[in-house]
Amino acid sequence: MKTLNLGILAHVDAGKTSLTERLLHTAGIIGELGSVDDGSTQTDTLALERARGITIKAAVVSFALGDVTVNLIDTPGHPDFIAEVERALGVLDGAVLVLSAVEGVQAQTRVLMRTLRRLGIPVLLFVNKLDRRGADPERVFREITEKLTPSSTTMATDRVIDLLATLDEDFLTEYLTAPDTFTPSRLRAELTAKVAEGRVHPVYFGSAITGAGIDALRDGIENLLPAKEADVHAPLSGTVFKVERAPGGEKIAYVRLFSGSVAVRDKVPLGDGEGKVTAISVFDNGAAVPSASAEAGRIAKLSGLDVRIGDVLGARPRTREARFSPPTLETVVSPVRPADRGPLHQVLTRLTEQDPLIGLRHDEVRQETSVSLYGEVQKEVIQATLADEYGIDVTFSETTTICVERVDGTGSAVELIGTASNPFLATVGLRVEPGSGISFRLEVELGSMPYSFVKAVEDTVKETLREGIHGWEVRDCAVTMTHSGYYARQSHAHGTFDKSMSSTAGDFRDLTPLVLMEALREAGTTVHEPLHRFTLQTPADTLGPVTALLARARAVPRTTLTKDGTAELEGEIPAAKTHEVHQLLPSATRGEGAMETSFHGYRPVRGPVPSRSRTDHNPLERKEYLLRVLRRV
Repeated sequence: MKTLNLGILAHVDAGKTSLTERLLHTAGIIGELGSVDDGSTQTDTLALERARGITIKAAVVSFALGDVTVNLIDTPGHPDFIAEVERALGVLDGAVLVLSAVEGVQAQTRVLMRTLRRLGIPVLLFVNKLDRRGADPERVFREITEKLTPSSTTMATDRVIDLLATLDEDFLTEYLTAPDTFTPSRLRAELTAKVAEGRVHPVYFGSAITGAGIDALRDGIENLLPAKEADVHAPLSGTVFKVERAPGGEKIAYVRLFSGSVAVRDKVPLGDGEGKVTAISVFDNGAAVPSASAEAGRIAKLSGLDVRIGDVLGARPRTREARFSPPTLETVVSPVRPADRGPLHQVLTRLTEQDPLIGLRHDEVRQETSVSLYGEVQKEVIQATLADEYGIDVTFSETTTICVERVDGTGSAVELIGTASNPFLATVGLRVEPGSGISFRLEVELGSMPYSFVKAVEDTVKETLREGIHGWEVRDCAVTMTHSGYYARQSHAHGTFDKSMSSTAGDFRDLTPLVLMEALREAGTTVHEPLHRFTLQTPADTLGPVTALLARARAVPRTTLTKDGTAELEGEIPAAKTHEVHQLLPSATRGEGAMETSFHGYRPVRGPVPSRSRTDHNPLERKEYLLRVLRRV
């Protein structure tokens, strides 16, 4: 059986979900077309998706196309839900990128195409909405070749030949010397090979609403995108790309199986342990249907596994690694009813299981819970989900920017067991210095004390680095354990364990934050703010006001190019200022300016250093920390 895991991607409102409906209708999966406006589409099942007319969660539905089973994945187009798109890309065999024949290439279109090309995912482009007033397919095709990919082609034979000749000298030579050998089937084979390599991107035109151009697109999906016969006899390998909850609360994992097979009641390798599959559904003829097993190539829904998105079943597959931006915004979520404070934290914890790029911080002292976000629309999604599914009404604080800290130099600290200033039965010495990612190393012998104590120090180091000197997560830091010591297990004469004389893992967990923060204080840290790369297009005669606007936003233009009355600027801008520039740009450009931004990294904060309130027991203040920790003990 051949399968094709196909993604449908687009800038919001390009008609992506409508195209999904048309493909399902043409395949006979649905009897009549659903409407995004009416909230009756097959893949937008959340109440908020139907109300807003946007896709929020990736959805899977299958249909047959010739001898190929297509698992069609409808992904969000709004940039606030880019995490959903990221997870879908890891399981795709090919993609259809949808554009509007009216609006043309838009900001999110460029972000998606850059990522698809970098990952080498075969892509077909579909220019939708030809039935709309203002549709200009020729202009949009020019924009595609200029802004998305120069290796795009319509399906006219002469254009296909011209592009293939440009890309492959051997093809050109053979075509010039023996043109009669290039039958339509031979030409199709050459085109298919180049599409599979991600070197050619065919462009189709039509309307998902009227059905124009859909047959040609279906032909391209069936014959140009690489359907695969997966190895069902190889060891099991699969990736979890979506997690949802059954009505009873049980986790259901959406898994792309790259090799092998899995059956109900199988025990499958899962990280360092294993899990038992209690039920399986596979996508067939439009819906998920129960099955006794699932084979490679399929997307399956597995029950009974305690998993998170990104977990691997069996051997790690050789998949493409998408690198989308981390969330750079944060807001405090507060319940309207104080009695909901506890349930709110539990529900938010469950929701973050379904979206690992959305972080959660809980401040026990202030009884506040913060979530990290990509944009303001996510607030509405969280608010509606909490109200509709859990009966919890919430409000949000003003959104703030998430910074990070990086270590400036080298610092060290040590606390010795048995000294008057150290109330814990442990010796811990740590050295911190700049590194790549977070690493933990030993300068003490591994057998010098029980491994559980060493592991307690390592785990606590990584947890403590979530809040550095200024309260932000510490990145790119190497931590070395330089000193260790403990009191061996002591017992009374009658054999009972005496904790007051014996070290425990808790002693090391409680002492480590004090030592680590002292070492960080000596090394020093610098707060970095998130930075976006921007591309801004504006009429050339508005360049003065635009430049002034960017200067006020602390943006740094790197290049400025003026052509045919249009100026294009590229540079960097603090993430905290992008929303402000987007709001003010229309008035500075007579409504003709457009700016596209994407995450570009971090840079040191200029001016006052921002800090964030702590959610730990504040190991920076020794007296306060010891009071809180020892009272807890």
